[in-house]
Formats: sequence, C-alpha cells, structure tokens
Amino acid sequence: MARAGWPAWARASDISDLLRLSVPIAITRMSMMLMGITDAIVLGQYSPGELPFILNSWLPMGVSIGFGMGLLLGTQVLTSELLGVGLAQESGRIFRRGFWAALGLGVILTALVFFGAEPLFHWIFVTIAPVSEAADRLDPQTIASETAKVTRILSSGLLAFMVSQVCSFYLESLRRPLLVTVVMYFGVVINLVLDLALVGGVWGGEPMGAEGVAWATTISRWALTVAMFILVVALTPAFRKSVAGPLDEARRQFSVGIGTAISNVAEWGGFNFTFIIATWISLAANSIYGYAIQIIGLCFMFYLGIGSATSVRVAEAFGRGNNDEIRDAGRLGVAATILMGVILGIVLVLFHGPISRLLVRPDAVLNGIVLAPAIASLLLIAAAASIFDGLQATASMALRAQEIVWSPSIIHIGSFFFVMIPACYMLGLVAGRGAQGMMEGAFMGMAIAGVGQTLLLEWKTARLPSKRAV
Repeated sequence: MARAGWPAWARASDISDLLRLSVPIAITRMSMMLMGITDAIVLGQYSPGELPFILNSWLPMGVSIGFGMGLLLGTQVLTSELLGVGLAQESGRIFRRGFWAALGLGVILTALVFFGAEPLFHWIFVTIAPVSEAADRLDPQTIASETAKVTRILSSGLLAFMVSQVCSFYLESLRRPLLVTVVMYFGVVINLVLDLALVGGVWGGEPMGAEGVAWATTISRWALTVAMFILVVALTPAFRKSVAGPLDEARRQFSVGIGTAISNVAEWGGFNFTFIIATWISLAANSIYGYAIQIIGLCFMFYLGIGSATSVRVAEAFGRGNNDEIRDAGRLGVAATILMGVILGIVLVLFHGPISRLLVRPDAVLNGIVLAPAIASLLLIAAAASIFDGLQATASMALRAQEIVWSPSIIHIGSFFFVMIPACYMLGLVAGRGAQGMMEGAFMGMAIAGVGQTLLLEWKTARLPSKRAV
C-alpha cells in the first residue's frame, strides 16, 4: 500500500522492484557505453585527431545496431509476459525465434555495412560535403577512406552483437540481469586492455589509432558473445522443448520490435548524422561535440536501465491484464527518470572541468582550439539535454511494452530527423556557431522527443479503465 497522501504508483514495494531490476540493467547497459568512452579516452590521450573516424563510422553501424536491437526487443517483451503468468518454462520458443532472427540479421547487416561503407562515405565527404575553410580540414578523400576502413573492421562484430543482444534480452526478462552484468564487464576489461595495446602501443606494439579502437571493440564483442551464449544454454530453458505458442505469437514478437527498430533508426541515425555535420564544419568541431555526446550517451545508460526495468514491469502487468499496474509502473518509471536526470545534471555541472580533462589530455589542440575547455562548456547544455533524452527512452519503452508501436516511432522520427538534424545544420554550420550550435540543435531534438513521449504515455495509460474506481 502507498502511504496516505502519496500517489498509488509510489508504493515502497514497487520502488524496490524497479530498483532491483533497473540497477543491474543500468550497470549492464553502461558497459556498452563504457566501451565507447574507453575508446574515446584512449584516443583522446594518444590520437585525439582520429576520433572523427570512429564517430563517423557509427552512422551505418549505429543504424544497424539500433535496427537489430529494436527488432529483437520482442524476445524480451513476450518472455516477460510469459513470466508474468507463470509460464517462464515455455519461453524457449521465444528465445529460439529471436536467436535465428539475430543470426540472419547479423549476416545481412554485416554484408551491407562492409560493402557499403566505401561508397557511402565517399558520397558524404567527397560528393555532397559543403566547402570548409577550417585549418584542420583533411582532404575529403582521406576522411572518407579512413572512416570506411574503420567501419569495415567494426562491421565484422555485428553478428556477435546481434547474438549477444538477444541473449541479454532473454536473461533480463527472466529476471537474471546480474549474469548479463558480469559478462558485459568482462567485455569492458578486454576492450580496455586491447585499447591500450593497439591504440596506445603500451606494451611495445605499433600504435594503430582509430583502427586499433575498431579491432579492440570487435574482438571484445565476440568474446562476450561466446560467454553470454554459454550461460543461456546452461542456465535457461532456451533450448528445452516447449509447447507450440499461439498462432499470432511470431507476428506479435516481431511487430512489437518493428516499431522500436524504426525509432532506433531515427534516434541513432539522427544522432550519428550530426557527427557528419560536425565533420563538415571541422575536425575540431567534431571532436568537441562528439565528446560531449559521449557523456550524454553514458548518462543515457542510467536511463536505459530504468526504461528497460519499466518495460519489463509494464509487460508483466500487460500480460496479466492489470491496467492499474500498467499505469503505476509507467508513472514510477517516468518519476525515477526525472530524479536520476536531476542527479546526473548536478554532477555534470559541478565536475564539467575535470570530466573534460579526463576525456582528452589538457594540452590537446585542434585548429587552434584547446579541446578540454571547449568540451567542458558543452557539458552544461548536456546536463539539461540528458533529462529529456532519458524521458523519451523510458516513456517509449513503456508504451511498446503495451504493444503501442507506431505512435512512439512517429515522435522519434519527427524529433530527430525533422528537428534535430536541421537545427544542427543551421546552427552549427550555416550560422557558424560550430560545436556550440551543434549541441543547441541536439538539445532541441531531445527536448521535443522527451516531452512528446511522456505526454503520449500519460494520455494512453490515463484512458485505461481502472479497478480502483469500482
């Protein structure tokens, strides 16, 4: 029971359940971003000018990963529904369907990215790129070829990513997120060791710069995928015989994910295309803006933990058909996201200087700009933008757990493609505001997405009939 005068969604038992789920998931998801942050920090200490090659490579890589993650999300949602009605032992068919989809996606996306990288980046940086007078501007053909080279290396880990993702979704929906956490941090450690060896040449090897980062990411991804798959086989009913599911189960599993996939393409594609715009401005603008976005991405992992836990709790209530629990779980998730956003914002404001100096060495200079102070100034905007980024994630995941698919996707497409990208282009490139204008444009897109998804969630759940009113 909630305390007198407190809202119904603020019950201590619900808060405890959300924390029990969200903390391990947040720690797990943070490992994904820690790999990227580790890459960026090592590059910032040894080869800060090569960060744009990595950031630009995530245009096709991010779109591919986001699409795959979205399409496979149905594995988590349907497994959670079975768990909610006490049929977790029958969930093996859900995992196997997701596993074969992950294999197929991995092969197709690897081929598309590997063979499409060279023509894509030639078109972006040679054919359509606006003329830049920046002093640190490399030859467009060099930018295109170096970025394509890094992208092809990263693409060789796409199959591993898809398999590890469906395994982690399955384990988390069976309420075993700590297993995923352990495996993911095993990957983080491997990635750090390889970064230092390949990028920094710490143990006597030849420094490889951005290519070293790409190889470190790919090798560590395959290592953690093998470990994750072994755990699924050994500890879950993934490959145990299960009864046939409802006739429309396969359609539901992938229809839930299609909307998420489209939203991820819009969000991740939108964010990653802003790195392209920043590169059109200058390598310095790309590095400054890119490091600030990396910090927002790290904060996003906290929100992703809350959002994933909220999605599981909403899906369980949806499987039971309990509208009050659906509504309460969604509202608690939103409230937790706002509270976390305030805490993270305060941390970024208070420690923006030390954080920037951790990202790049204090004497790093590009195009006459000292990078660390410029990054620090953008972290103040990042503190505010981060809250809205969290809201759009939590609210949209709570909506999709109720099989509300297309409305969140429309909001994402509108916010990131039709607001954020044009705003970044106009403020950063046309108005000449550089990295500052880029961050202002990104803030506009995230704010509209966060407010829009939250209002949609409240409107949808408020209309559900409540047993409390009877």
